[in-house]
Amino acid sequence: MAGSFAVMRDSSLLSRLDRALYGLERFFALIAGIFAFGLMVIAVVSVTGRNGFNEPLPGYVDWIEAFMPLIAILGVSYVQRDGGHIRMDIVVAQLKGRALWLAEFLTTFAILILILALVWGSWAHFDRSFDMTKPLWSRDSSIDIGLPIWPSKLVVPVAFSVMSLRLVLQLWGFGRAFVRGDETPVAVPLIMSVAEQAAAEAEHIQGRD
Repeated sequence: MAGSFAVMRDSSLLSRLDRALYGLERFFALIAGIFAFGLMVIAVVSVTGRNGFNEPLPGYVDWIEAFMPLIAILGVSYVQRDGGHIRMDIVVAQLKGRALWLAEFLTTFAILILILALVWGSWAHFDRSFDMTKPLWSRDSSIDIGLPIWPSKLVVPVAFSVMSLRLVLQLWGFGRAFVRGDETPVAVPLIMSVAEQAAAEAEHIQGRD
């Protein structure tokens, strides 16, 4: 399962690129959070209108469908950077040194191949929907109120492209750690022990004081 991870930093080019990409990932995660809040507001408006005025929000389901890719996909790279995705650490957590970095490199490479395939497929899906000669630049629209669907489809290849960049940086980090035999490489999520987790939480709480 997913545990607690730390990401080391230094003055190297890899670490600087990691921090730069992390800023973009945090921005995307913020947008996802804003749209999640917006979806909650829409639900309140629709329920209030239906129960209080017998007039629910028009196109409620359409708005949900439009918002869902932003909520579900836009923060995927942010979570990958901090090691927050579900993963099985039963075997990998027992490895140390170069064996660990090799295992992480191979699994990250496999994920990158999958994500690149998803970028290609999702872009093709968006391209079939987008047409500048059509009204609202869209060949298709939602069923109820006719929202153009291409903006929601565009979110997926954009988010997965950022994810691809993150995976490339992590491959760089794991590959360099394997070659150099580093104990704590930068720009990659490192599994923290229980004691390290407790120390990090205590430092975080003290920082808030």
